[in-house]
Amino acid sequence: MNLYQTSAGDGVVWITGASGGMGRELALQMVREGYVVVGSARGEDKLKEMEAEAASYKGRFHALPCDVTDRDSMAVAVEEIESSYGPIRLAVFNAGNYWPTAGEALDIDAFRKTYEINVFGMLNGLVPVVEKMKVHGKGQIALVASVSGYSGLPAAAAYGASKAAINNMAESLKFDFDKMNIRIQVVNPGFIDTPLTEKNEFDMPALMPVDKAVRRMISGFERGGFEITFPRRLTYLLKILRMLPHRVYFWQMKRATGWKERPLNFGDTAAAKVQRKV
Repeated sequence: MNLYQTSAGDGVVWITGASGGMGRELALQMVREGYVVVGSARGEDKLKEMEAEAASYKGRFHALPCDVTDRDSMAVAVEEIESSYGPIRLAVFNAGNYWPTAGEALDIDAFRKTYEINVFGMLNGLVPVVEKMKVHGKGQIALVASVSGYSGLPAAAAYGASKAAINNMAESLKFDFDKMNIRIQVVNPGFIDTPLTEKNEFDMPALMPVDKAVRRMISGFERGGFEITFPRRLTYLLKILRMLPHRVYFWQMKRATGWKERPLNFGDTAAAKVQRKV
């Protein structure tokens, strides 16, 4: 069975987290290619700016503000998209956030907030979208995770764990989604030059410009494989590292990130400052 694959002119693309970073670039690139895109985020002003910017493009962009952590708001958004713009053929659940988690400054609220946005925020949209796609008999879903979900990385105990959950979730759902002609994909980017990665306090190898990253993502939607990952020179190296014995993995990661030389700071570490704002 050849699973459904979306194309320009066939229904609507819904993108969450569309007002900045990869979500914004993805929305605008897809509109340029002729797709009808509905972009959602909490900030209405930024979405309206995108609507104005995309007015002369080949496709159409519609702003639909909503909060991914609000279950009812997300369900209403799905209904509004289907009634106003057409059936959702591709849903890209991109909304997410990152709070560094230093081992010496653990904060339960940082973990809770991370999961509320990155995991449950995704599920709040995924569940009603799947119900619609079941009725339509086709659809495509992309869950944006991260290579930090492959294995533990410094300062990513909350973020990486949430992305690991997304990878596992996508793998598990694929067994039944295939039977419903719903193509599910997981997107695992490396380090992408966005405001999110600016929080990192360590060197980021193979940092990729956001426009190039999004071109890889769209190409992955069109090819249709289960995992979309980039840049491969980094992501495939991490795939190999996770297969090594733990003692080798930890030694290599400490060496690569310089984490062994990082002093513990029980005072106002950058991570702790960020976490207190959550």
